[in-house]
Amino acid sequence: MKKTNFLWIVLDLIFLIIFNAIFFIAGGVDHKISVWISYGFIHFSYFMLLITPKLIREGKSADVFGFSLYSISSIYFIIELIVGVIFIFISLDSYKPALLVQLSIAGLYGIMLIPNMIANEHTADSEQKRQYQIEYVKNGSAKLKLLLERINDKEIKKRVEKIYDTLYSSPVKSNPNLEQIEKWILQSIEELEDAISSGNKNTINSLSNRLLSSINERNSKLRSY
Repeated sequence: MKKTNFLWIVLDLIFLIIFNAIFFIAGGVDHKISVWISYGFIHFSYFMLLITPKLIREGKSADVFGFSLYSISSIYFIIELIVGVIFIFISLDSYKPALLVQLSIAGLYGIMLIPNMIANEHTADSEQKRQYQIEYVKNGSAKLKLLLERINDKEIKKRVEKIYDTLYSSPVKSNPNLEQIEKWILQSIEELEDAISSGNKNTINSLSNRLLSSINERNSKLRSY
């Protein structure tokens, strides 16, 4: 285990150790049900705060996602700690007030947390989709540009330049229905690279024609969506 991970675990345990030490040393182990309910909800709120990092969707906006979820979990923990401690001190004979109040607070926490998680998932999916759309044109154009630098044959270079220009000027926006043809285009660029390396003109001409046709087909279909 890394030293930093160990230190984080120790830091996370500090509250639990101090809280439980005060709870049992000051109050012993003989408590009413309302007190144990409050004890349990305080620990639950702290547990939710600790696992919040696991609830954060990875992506470009992970910091934003994390801030919103951390804020909700932190506020819930602080409120629950205050309310829970109050119920522990007053030690009601009936467990119902403690249960109903803290269950309501937990419910509000869930109502705040879950929609934020859903929104974060949608945002992350959109970012991932956008990134894929950018990568199609970006990667394809980059591969063709590198390929052009290796070509000496003027006729072949002219063909590849036309493919490059068409792909480079293609709309970045995409559609799920075009995923297969886009994958085929990127794969065909690699095949074209192999064909140029081997000097097979027939294969080069065939792939060049199919590539150009497929890129134009993709762009044409995109306009209809």
